[in-house]
Amino acid sequence: MRYLKLICFVSAVFIATATNAIESPSLDLGKSLFEATELGTKQRSCATCHAEGKGLEMISDFSDQELKDIVNACIRDALDGKMLAIDSQEMDALTGYIRSFQKAD
Repeated sequence: MRYLKLICFVSAVFIATATNAIESPSLDLGKSLFEATELGTKQRSCATCHAEGKGLEMISDFSDQELKDIVNACIRDALDGKMLAIDSQEMDALTGYIRSFQKAD
């Protein structure tokens, strides 16, 4: 049931994003996922620990694969959720949004 709820949430966010934000739907989807408590069972989101990108400034130190592994570890451990597929649109959108917090070199 929890996974069905997550799928419905992601689908609704994707549809809303695609129709309302033509310029950068993946960042909008990423932001929605970053703030979503539906990624896990603890009623927490990525934003719970990283409000306004707190602690993500040095994210540029990590490759895309490393960042995706870190994101999935957080979803699994901090949120008690099901990890996202590494090559999914949701993972790409979420990591793209997280990258928006990195410091400029």
